[in-house]
Amino acid sequence: MTTCLLCKNGEMAPGETTVTLQRGQTTIIMKAVPAEICDNCGEFYLTEPVAQRVYSVADAAVRAGAEVEILRFAA
Repeated sequence: MTTCLLCKNGEMAPGETTVTLQRGQTTIIMKAVPAEICDNCGEFYLTEPVAQRVYSVADAAVRAGAEVEILRFAA
């Protein structure tokens, strides 16, 4: 297992988290995002492909003029 980079005490484990992004006047909340999560502090890390997908969805919401977008992660 990997030690958390933030708190240096917890161990990272696979799980799901909620990611909230603010882009200008748009708020995007994405649930059930796969991530490595610290069992001590709750900090999470996304893999590059997952992060790219989250940012792509966020960009689409901004382009569509959404004010608040709440979605479930889909690969």
